Amino acid sequence: MFVITKSIWGGAQRYVYDLAMHFRNDFDVAVVCGGHGELVTRLQEQNIRTIPMSTMGRNIKIWREWQTLKELIKLFRNEKPDIIHLNSSKAGGLGAFAGRITKVPNIIFTAHGWASDEWQRPLIARAILKFFHWLTILLSKHTIAVAEVTKNKLINWPFVSNRIVTIYNGMSEPQFLPRNEAREYFANLINHDLQNKTLVGTIGELHKNKGFDFLIRAFALQPLRDGIITIIGEGEERKNLERLIHESHLDNKIFLVGAIPEARRLIKAFDLFVIPSRTEAFPYVLLEAGLAERTVVANRVGGIPELVEDNTTGKLIKRGHIKQLSDVIYDLILHPDSHDNFGPNLRHKIIEKCSPEKMFEKTLAVYNS
Repeated sequence: MFVITKSIWGGAQRYVYDLAMHFRNDFDVAVVCGGHGELVTRLQEQNIRTIPMSTMGRNIKIWREWQTLKELIKLFRNEKPDIIHLNSSKAGGLGAFAGRITKVPNIIFTAHGWASDEWQRPLIARAILKFFHWLTILLSKHTIAVAEVTKNKLINWPFVSNRIVTIYNGMSEPQFLPRNEAREYFANLINHDLQNKTLVGTIGELHKNKGFDFLIRAFALQPLRDGIITIIGEGEERKNLERLIHESHLDNKIFLVGAIPEARRLIKAFDLFVIPSRTEAFPYVLLEAGLAERTVVANRVGGIPELVEDNTTGKLIKRGHIKQLSDVIYDLILHPDSHDNFGPNLRHKIIEKCSPEKMFEKTLAVYNS
């Protein structure tokens, strides 16, 4: 039984979907999640049982968390799962506690990053969250970290050093559209002639953690005439980003194109792929961009530096350093030949470290241990 807080289509949800699809022939699989989002739709299309839970949401509300805990306890008692595999901080904490109460034999938690790393939170809130992360690891039999840096954040805390293992996200190569076809799609979508233009792209939920405001501010410092930015995704930050684009006089240069089904198929349209996040663990979009052999520019956060080596497999930026991000994008646009090898080098590294076969094999070993 997989448990995840939100049912939108993000990195953690793709991880759950991939594992559920792979293991459904070996296990009786069910997925518990908050809401009725795209994850639920995709799972139901594959005849995988889903159990939406209306009380489960990202924001913390004490009464709602109590209701969620009671529902999970009731669910685990009725279903009697052999394994619960918990994903995201809230589902991890509540699910591990409920699993212990109901004596689930095998409790697995995957850390897709730590909420305590969200530096915009007050220090006291981050300290409290870190304590609950540690408690979740203690309550779980095993914890999977999706990057070495994620593991190292808590591995030196008491009693958890032998409970955490790193398993990188794995991905098979998407069926990318040919570059010309993908660029034509964007040309029609934003009503622009993209011939002889540098197309900068990114994909993600329009959430503050994704740092798209950094990208907009960086481009505003040096808005090259031949540069166009498309941001694929939807979310709560849309109005703020639209206002920032307008105030920066970039309405004809930066486009919020909304959510696009299977957006990763379009990645070869981009000349540069930017990941300007405030916080990340090990983003799937990095794997997608690398497999498409795009030049990646990314903030030095989470597990990104475990794949992106500066000036070899991409460009790394200090988090929040808008001037540096601006200078790097400007330089790469002006000198396209300077980064011809970045994409192929990144692709090679991803194939070597992040195969889906390795992820499934190592995850199964955790289940059976």
